[in-house]
Amino acid sequence: MAQFLPVLALLILAVLFAALSFVASKLLAPRNPTVEKFAPYECGIIPGREPPERFPVRFYLVAMLFVIFDIEIVFLYPWAVANDRLGLYGLIAVLIFSALVFESFVYLISKGALDWGPLQLNQRQDVDLTAAMKSSQRTSSSTVRRVGLEGRFEESTELAEVGG
Repeated sequence: MAQFLPVLALLILAVLFAALSFVASKLLAPRNPTVEKFAPYECGIIPGREPPERFPVRFYLVAMLFVIFDIEIVFLYPWAVANDRLGLYGLIAVLIFSALVFESFVYLISKGALDWGPLQLNQRQDVDLTAAMKSSQRTSSSTVRRVGLEGRFEESTELAEVGG
């Protein structure tokens, strides 16, 4: 138990330092809340409007995939350096670790993390889509998706119709 005393002391010091940092920040920080301070920071640019869309979930899935493989490399490098000293135990441990990483990779692939191409349609939807694309009523305003403008022009046109 005495061998863990330095680790326990370091843990207590780390918790105390974190708690004292929060308390000192609350007590000593100037209190001058403004709208700009509560706005999200975007590389020094003050946002003039709300973002047009949220990031798709696939973006976060790819980020998770990147982090998973980053962690795998971080843990495999020391194992590769000390492979001869770890023996069979080290091999079994790295196989279990690799299986868990592979399982998370399979999960992300099953959730569509790398499906960036066009949506796959079944044959009935494909026929309907082809017919709609060849329609004579098709115009640029009916087919081009205006990103971030949903709900903005309807209000202005309704006001113009009511006023005029």
